[in-house]
Amino acid sequence: MSTRPESTERPWHACEAGEAVQRLASDASRGLTAAQVRERLAEHGPNALPEAPPRPLWRTLAHQFKSPLIYILFVAAVLAVALGHHGDAAVILAVVVVNALVGTFQEGRAERSMAALRRLAALHARVARDGHEVLLEARELVPGDLLLLAAGDAVGADARLVELAQLQVAEAALTGESVPVVKALAALPEATGLADRHDMVYAGTFIAAGRARAVVVATGTHTEVGRIAGLTAGAQEPKTPLEHRIERFGRWLVGAALGLFALVVALGLWRNLPLAEVLMVAISQMVSMVPEGLPVAMTIALAVGMQRMATRGAIIRRLSAVETLGSTTVICSDKTGTLTKNEMTAVALWLPPASDAGGTGREIAVSGIGYAPQGEFTAAGRAADRADPDGPEDPEDPALATLLQAAALCNDAELLPPNDERAGWTVIGDPTEGALLVLAAKAGIDLAALRRAAPREAEWPFDADNKLMATRHALPGAPRRVYLKGAPESVLRLCSEDAPAVHPAVGQAALAAAEAMAARALRVLAFAMVDDEALASGATFDTLAGRARLLGLVGEIDPPRDEVKVAVAECRAAGIRPVMVTGDHKLTGLAIARQLGIARHDAEVSDRAVDGSELERMGEAELREDLPHIAVFARVHPAQKLRIVEALQARGEVVAMTGDGVNDAPALARADVGVAMGITGTEVAKSAAKIVITDDNFATIVGAVEQGRVVYGNLKKVILFLFATSVDEVVVLLLALLGGYPLPLAAVQILWINIVTEGTLTVNLVMDPPDGDEMQRTPVPRDDPLVDRTMLGRVLLMAAMAVAATFGWFAWRAGQGVALDQLRTETFTVLAMCQWFNVLNCQSATRSALRLGVLQNRWLLGGLALSVLLHGVVLYAPPMNALFHTVPLAPAALLPLVALASSVLWAEELRKVVARARRRNGP
Repeated sequence: MSTRPESTERPWHACEAGEAVQRLASDASRGLTAAQVRERLAEHGPNALPEAPPRPLWRTLAHQFKSPLIYILFVAAVLAVALGHHGDAAVILAVVVVNALVGTFQEGRAERSMAALRRLAALHARVARDGHEVLLEARELVPGDLLLLAAGDAVGADARLVELAQLQVAEAALTGESVPVVKALAALPEATGLADRHDMVYAGTFIAAGRARAVVVATGTHTEVGRIAGLTAGAQEPKTPLEHRIERFGRWLVGAALGLFALVVALGLWRNLPLAEVLMVAISQMVSMVPEGLPVAMTIALAVGMQRMATRGAIIRRLSAVETLGSTTVICSDKTGTLTKNEMTAVALWLPPASDAGGTGREIAVSGIGYAPQGEFTAAGRAADRADPDGPEDPEDPALATLLQAAALCNDAELLPPNDERAGWTVIGDPTEGALLVLAAKAGIDLAALRRAAPREAEWPFDADNKLMATRHALPGAPRRVYLKGAPESVLRLCSEDAPAVHPAVGQAALAAAEAMAARALRVLAFAMVDDEALASGATFDTLAGRARLLGLVGEIDPPRDEVKVAVAECRAAGIRPVMVTGDHKLTGLAIARQLGIARHDAEVSDRAVDGSELERMGEAELREDLPHIAVFARVHPAQKLRIVEALQARGEVVAMTGDGVNDAPALARADVGVAMGITGTEVAKSAAKIVITDDNFATIVGAVEQGRVVYGNLKKVILFLFATSVDEVVVLLLALLGGYPLPLAAVQILWINIVTEGTLTVNLVMDPPDGDEMQRTPVPRDDPLVDRTMLGRVLLMAAMAVAATFGWFAWRAGQGVALDQLRTETFTVLAMCQWFNVLNCQSATRSALRLGVLQNRWLLGGLALSVLLHGVVLYAPPMNALFHTVPLAPAALLPLVALASSVLWAEELRKVVARARRRNGP
């Protein structure tokens, strides 16, 4: 049976829900069978928009010839042919081809890396198949699939709604509607426009609130967004700020190269040297000034950095995040699941005192850790309204039983029973809600029987602004009952002093109990109920105000992750300040923050916590002034998260912000580095973020920051190497021209050093592993120059030593009357050796090259070996001697050259000794 729509059939939005399910031969509760999925996937293909075909190899190769460097080389080749230097022309063209082949290989490697990372960040969807909930990639959806949608989910395909609860959908990406659209099930007239089809959900939109089930009616190019996909074809991510800075740096060097060309020609004519030879050398020297390896090195550095981060659980969605990570000065992190294990266990309950009895209420301790089936309820602490405060609690006590019933029914999680008595329950859904189900099960409540006896009739999904959730149930022989769950202060606002059976002292006792629990690092939830037949329809949180009766509090513990304390210490050592942003009570957050070292608490300084209401009362100037002493922001709503980010940025901070919910998206988008949670994060949050961490672990964020610093540091190594090796060649040539010497190098030798000797080393230098001290350095400033004073000093030292070695040998041997080809061969070899030693110098600004750090980078070791081998070919292969104007050198003659060239290494080693001593002794 084909599931493609016929032109004579009514459009999907005009069909009743049951009719749509029937037309698609699906099932509104079980979804499709595996056989149906296979058939429809074969018929309709994957649920994906047309992708640009991969660039063919010949196009990638042709792209390598589109650069100023290649144009200059072609001009040099033509000039060589015109002057009758056919061998030189052949060498130049061979260099062009080799350069193109290397660039093609590196580009292909980077594209493959990026494609692999895109697959890791693919959109996912939850569906029902064969009666089971399945999480799969959205591209696997087929018509007839039953989508299971909840707040924060991305809609993976066009679908007709078949069941919903308080559903609102953000459709701005498709229709331009700025506010979420409230959805309904009723069929609509055929002529209804796209923006008004309230019984449909469409690919490319997001669930803002509520829950729903919807049957997929169109996938891929047949979706509404698929029809306009051509409008976005070819869209590319803009270049990052670092890429723009490197481009400007490259243009500056090209300008300098043109100036150098003119200077060399002028000096050559002044010296009455042959014009043809001067022009060839000038062009070759101009090539040496162009950083031909820098763009490729940057591409590889970013790709390698992204791959390394992916292996550690951080998926990069925006290239700009890689460079920004190295500049991060503040990390604002969620608590639950990121700083803690997200293994919630209900360990404490509080029941309010009787309204006419006063007292502080009863606190009950619950034993058992995690989702283990064993546990006991025991009176804890002082209970003023109990005769026996130390005895065991009876789970059938009416007040306790009602609280446990509320915890089990006002709950969206599922609990699967253990396989044996030693195993724990399996929770499907939010761990906080799962802990509530385990709590009820420990009391002997049959969850399945309870839900059958009190079926859910309606629900008010969790609202991030109100911090409340509610469900309505039909109880046997009783009026309809609404159970409420949420933050204590939010629930208590609905339990006003005018509410039935609520004594003024109850609210005060509840707040005191909540604060006491929070001070012990417990997450506190309050429960209340409303019995009222009039709530059968149309009720909202506002209509419940003053009518709810407090049932009690539940305190859950979520232990900190073992590795986070170490990660926090690393942050502080690296000049990064961690800040907790949590929905929990501020005392809960502060207790955890102090355990982890996020909040300092000693004789010199004591960081504090601020909750949403306090933040609301603070002016912008006051907030910015107090920010350095605020370690915890608690009970903040999404708009306040955005305000926190902007206030930190106003102080000049580079901010990384974590988030997982729909309403976190603005703050994630505004932060310099938005970090979405891969496990608990919604698709909305992931789309707004620049990074997705797959394990929801704070330590993974810190690891990503370290890798960001590694990437930037490796790029600076490449710039140092290219700059130093360009300067020494130029100075050697100018000294020879000014000193009345013959040209120290042939044009093809200059090209060889720049394209081959340097080319085998430059790209591989960015593959360097971490130095190990990245997290002991301060963050990289936003405006950090590509060539700072420290680098310039190193460039001058390395170039000066290379010039002294190369030109000194050249001048000394020229004074001995050595034949020109012999002289140039020796000078050519000394200069190449200086490059080999300099690449070892560039691996670290402080660590000695004698520790053989090159062995940790097999790519650089291989490139260095290849460079030496190729230089040997140029020296000892007769055909290459003719092309490159070289003569074989006796092995014994190489020893003094190696010793002389190594002076660049020893000079830099001495500088590193001084640098390490200064670091040990402080500024």
